[in-house]
Amino acid sequence: MSEERFNAWVSVHLGVLHRIARAFATGVDRQDLLQELLLALWRAAPAFRGESAETTFIYRVAHNRALTWRRGENQRRKRQSDYERLHVEEGAAADPLLDRLYEAVRQLPPLDRSLLLLSLEGQSYAQIASIHGLTESNVGVRLTRSRAKLAQFMETKDGL
Repeated sequence: MSEERFNAWVSVHLGVLHRIARAFATGVDRQDLLQELLLALWRAAPAFRGESAETTFIYRVAHNRALTWRRGENQRRKRQSDYERLHVEEGAAADPLLDRLYEAVRQLPPLDRSLLLLSLEGQSYAQIASIHGLTESNVGVRLTRSRAKLAQFMETKDGL
């Protein structure tokens, strides 16, 4: 794969990669995960044969890497607690509602989190099923349950 093509992929899909990183990681780990996603995409790019849409390929690589990255949670939790003790704030002013929503998303199991993100990115059930090797009906059931869990979490956090 050429460097120009990879750069084109990243320029178009960088927002998606940021959202995946935000849904799977917090604090300082978010940037680490974003770098991992970019590296995984770079390494996987030569394997792209054009048998699927570029976006499907990019989503599959990024979500699979995020799911794999998630497995090392214990070490990241320690770093996260150290980060929180320092009270370091990231760049732009935070949106409390958006932060709560991402907190709720992080409460979902990793696969359900990935499915929800793909859905929010506008991917069809068929595309999501293709990316994760599931059936469309299984994707629909998991998304329905995930949305209900999110709603419940947001209500609980609001004290309703």
